[in-house]
Amino acid sequence: MTLPAPPIAGAARAPRLAVWLWLCLLPAAAGAVIETYEFSSPALERRYRQLSRELRCPQCQNQNIADSNAPVSQDLRRLLYRRLEAGASDDEILADMVARYGEFVRYRPSRSGPTLWLWIAPLALLLAGITVPLLLFRRAAPRCAADPPPALSDEERQRLAAVLDPEARKSR
Repeated sequence: MTLPAPPIAGAARAPRLAVWLWLCLLPAAAGAVIETYEFSSPALERRYRQLSRELRCPQCQNQNIADSNAPVSQDLRRLLYRRLEAGASDDEILADMVARYGEFVRYRPSRSGPTLWLWIAPLALLLAGITVPLLLFRRAAPRCAADPPPALSDEERQRLAAVLDPEARKSR
């Protein structure tokens, strides 16, 4: 009686692995934001996509309105669509959103007024981080160069020689 040949390693795993991967990726597709707006021109659709990536979801705070499924993001996308189709410019739409939700709603805040420190602070901190250590090292350098170490006296030289000399240690 002969035994059947052992199965090829991994041959039975491939279909199971494919099914497992499919089941793992299925929820990601279900959570995707699907827009069904029909734009009057491709240019409006491009502007819509660009603005929806630039506006932050007020509820999620870490997502833009294009990626968020929060109800407020859905409302903002609907409002954005209506304003674009009505002929509003990008600046008008952004100004309206900022007036309603504050500067926080923009991922790139304007460079004026209260948000000016957001743009200046990183540069100021970098300059301070470079300048302060340089000033401290410059102040310390003249003291080190001006005060050479004092010369050893004869008594100190003898004690040092006694410590360093192995013959002197053995005699103790």
